Amino acid sequence: MTPDKYLIVVVGPTAVGKTDLCVQLAKHFATDVISMDSRQFFQELSIGTAKPTPEEQQGITHYFVDSHSITEEYNAGAFEQDALNLLDKLYQTHDVVIATGGSGLYVRALCEGLDEMPEIASGVREALIARLEQEGLEALSQQLQDLDPVYAQQVDLQNPQRVMRALEVCLSSGQPYSSFRTKTSQKARTFKTIKIGLTRDRNELYQRIDHRMDLMLEQGLLDEVKRVLPYQQHQALQTVGYTELFNYLAGEYDFEEAVRLLKRNSRRYAKRQLTWFRRDEEITWFHPSQKEDILAFIQQRISEDPESR
Repeated sequence: MTPDKYLIVVVGPTAVGKTDLCVQLAKHFATDVISMDSRQFFQELSIGTAKPTPEEQQGITHYFVDSHSITEEYNAGAFEQDALNLLDKLYQTHDVVIATGGSGLYVRALCEGLDEMPEIASGVREALIARLEQEGLEALSQQLQDLDPVYAQQVDLQNPQRVMRALEVCLSSGQPYSSFRTKTSQKARTFKTIKIGLTRDRNELYQRIDHRMDLMLEQGLLDEVKRVLPYQQHQALQTVGYTELFNYLAGEYDFEEAVRLLKRNSRRYAKRQLTWFRRDEEITWFHPSQKEDILAFIQQRISEDPESR
């Protein structure tokens, strides 16, 4: 493979407008799109993940959309290997490929590779699950803050999967989870990345998020949640858009409160996404309407690359 292959990475918060831009870029470069969204893999999750419809895809091939079933476990490490293998094939006929998503860990997996994590000691996960059931998430979150205050500042402490994963590593290795996440990955990348971040004025973004939630409910989000109820412990469903309606179905609050929480938590999720991506100094930020500026920026970066001449 020649070195002048490019991965154009488009990131940003939920509802910012990534799909439309990526379709336009893919048309310009006559190429395909790789989804790096941790929930759009799953065939059973469409409405709650804002999966691009065939109409929105406009004939552009989108990989890793509807690629797996919710009955399968699929994680960032597996995605890294699958996506790299796919890129090897795509770069045989394309010089540029588009990749997009709002899941920071999956973006890192593809662009840089994941750090090697230690093996989890036998019985640790089972013990944590038992503690979660008996003492609640707050107790585990407090333990994580004690063992790894650095990661506790970054993670959503209301996400039991993330909290338990970090505690597994802390308890198995005797070292903070964050110490493994900061090691430089040794996995070489045979392509060059050009990272584009999309953002909007906060009020504009929040209005789009609220509107998207209303649309999801009109399109049948509640029925989709009912269909996947047997899989509610699956990590992909421990997220905004699903947990609020699971709790409504369990009788924890009424539908009006579920809708309020759905919108509030989606706005909070967007804020966390922006916080994650803004730490990446390789990202150049644009408003989604700046399509011509974005295209000019990409073409300038490629033309300035000495290996592309």
